[in-house]
This record gives sequence, C-alpha cells and structure tokens, in this order.
Amino acid sequence: MDKKRYKRELYNLQVELVKFQRHVIEKNLQVCVVFEGRDAAGKDGTIKRFTEHLSPREARIVALAKPSDRDKASWYFQRYVPHLPVDGEIVFFNRSWYNRAGVEKVMGFCTKEQHQSFMEEVGNFEQMLTHSGIIFYKYFLDITKEEQSKRLEARKEDPLKQWKLSPIDAKAQALWDGYSQARDEMLSKTSFVFSPWHIVHTDTKKEARINVIKHFLSHNDYPQKDEALLRFDPDIVCRFDPVCYEQKLIAP
Repeated sequence: MDKKRYKRELYNLQVELVKFQRHVIEKNLQVCVVFEGRDAAGKDGTIKRFTEHLSPREARIVALAKPSDRDKASWYFQRYVPHLPVDGEIVFFNRSWYNRAGVEKVMGFCTKEQHQSFMEEVGNFEQMLTHSGIIFYKYFLDITKEEQSKRLEARKEDPLKQWKLSPIDAKAQALWDGYSQARDEMLSKTSFVFSPWHIVHTDTKKEARINVIKHFLSHNDYPQKDEALLRFDPDIVCRFDPVCYEQKLIAP
C-alpha cells in the first residue's frame, strides 16, 4: 500500500470512527477493545490510528504498568475493572488481563496455579462483560520472527522509539517458542462464542492498521455508515480458527 493511498483510506476510516463515536455517545453505549500481540507487532501504532481524531473525553487508552503490591494481593481482574467503559465511552486496552496468559506465564511472573486459575475464570469474567451490554472486541496482532527482529533492532537506533525498549522486549526473540506456545493455548482456550479472538497479521503495518479499523467498523452499526469503505481483507484480519495456521495468518 503506497503512502498516498494509505493516507486517503485512513482519513476516510477515521471519519467513520468519528461517526461511530457520536453514535456511542448519543446512545450511551459502552465499548471495550482489547489489543494483545507479540512485542513490536504494532499495538501502539494501531491504537493511535483508532484514537487520533476521537474526542479524548469519551475515548481512553489503558496501558497499565506492572502491578503494585496491592494489585498482587487482590483478585486478579480487580485492577482492570475500574478501567472498563462507562456509558458513552470507548476504552482501548493496550495489553490487558491477558498478560497472565502471555508475558506473565512465559517470564515466570505468575505461578502455574495462578495461570490455571486465570484460564478457568476469564470466560466467566468476559461473559459478565458482554452480558452487561458492553460491546467487546479482542484483537491479537501477530508478526513473523524475522519482522519482529527488524523492528526491535530499529527501535534501538531510533531515539524517538527507545522508550518502547524494555527487558521483556530484549528476550522476545530468545523466548519466541515459549511465546508461541502460550499464544496458541490462549487462543484455543479463550476464543469464546461471546468474545472471540480476531487475528491481525501485521508484517505490513499500514495494511494491518487499515484492515483492523475496517473490520471493527464493519461489525458495528451506526448512522450514515459507509459500507463500501469497510471491506476488509480476510487474509489480514480473521476470526480465530485453527485454519488460520494453515493460511499462515499466525506465525509458527
């Protein structure tokens, strides 16, 4: 996708997002979007394109720091509950409670028992969210090992991106297989009928951003919706299914 086409499509989609937010505010809807994925898969950039022209009073990004001692002593989901959307609000989680299924498991930040408990409880937690009326979406941004390596190296050389580097990022390549196994277990066990996972192949950043916005908007109703703008590429965004591996939408 060339730069000119990208800018044109992004502008049109951001206009649609503004229409959607106006509808959310007028109807007092609650919208929650979770973004998970590999390090350097493009979560920050994707969320930025979603929120760039939305009203900041009714759109929030939640990116929590490591848990405090109080958080560790609380029910696991408790630290996330205060950040859920209220009426008329859209909340974007840049990583979420699924830290326990990925980073915490692979890095040894939680016990096997804590991980097992999470896997048993998360379905009930998300069913409560959807049953309460929250419009809830989960996106997993996936990337190949080769592309991740390039992006992590680029961060080291770019002074504007060095804030993204962390000790966890430094181990992303070495622990690739561990993250793959944790991801596969998470996707297979937590893609529920009421809150399925959607996979986004992000080796090409621009196409990934455009298509995830198209996917999200195409699955929501709002006034003056321009359907012609929202035809997403199923080879870039798809609902999780084992066939995603065969189609190479999920990196090994």
